[in-house]
Amino acid sequence: MEDSSDQSTGLTEVSVVGVRVELPSQQPIVLLKEVDGDRYLPIWIGAVEATAIAFAQQGVVTSRPMTHDLLRDLLTALDRPLQSVTITDLRDGIFYAELQFDGGIAVSARPSDAIALAMRTGAVIRSSEAVLADAGIAIPDEQEDEVEKFREFLDNVTPEDFEHGS
Repeated sequence: MEDSSDQSTGLTEVSVVGVRVELPSQQPIVLLKEVDGDRYLPIWIGAVEATAIAFAQQGVVTSRPMTHDLLRDLLTALDRPLQSVTITDLRDGIFYAELQFDGGIAVSARPSDAIALAMRTGAVIRSSEAVLADAGIAIPDEQEDEVEKFREFLDNVTPEDFEHGS
């Protein structure tokens, strides 16, 4: 089995658990989890990006391309596949990410956009070890019941849940 962490670069592969709305603030979050570990990384995101991630996770196809679909289609048309996405930094409460392409090309992006694009292209999502050490939350296996409740919530959430009411 291949190890999903790369000690030489300080990067750890993460997967998207899902999105939810944090109460009482009504602020959406995307929850990432270490592929080969017990740390979770919550990242607060915007409602539009939460919807984009939820759509990708649920396989929703819209009648017209959303922005992240357009970016995926553009990369395909230009034959420039997205190789990976990395959550690179956390400064002053703000997360930073990069899109990695062949030839060492990296483009700065908001983590929410990077994750939404990665989910549409199948690109690997990684986090720097420094970000996981700083903002990751370890949930041992014996506390998986809470995570399972969160997963059940994710199974029932709809993109409309991210719309702000008046």
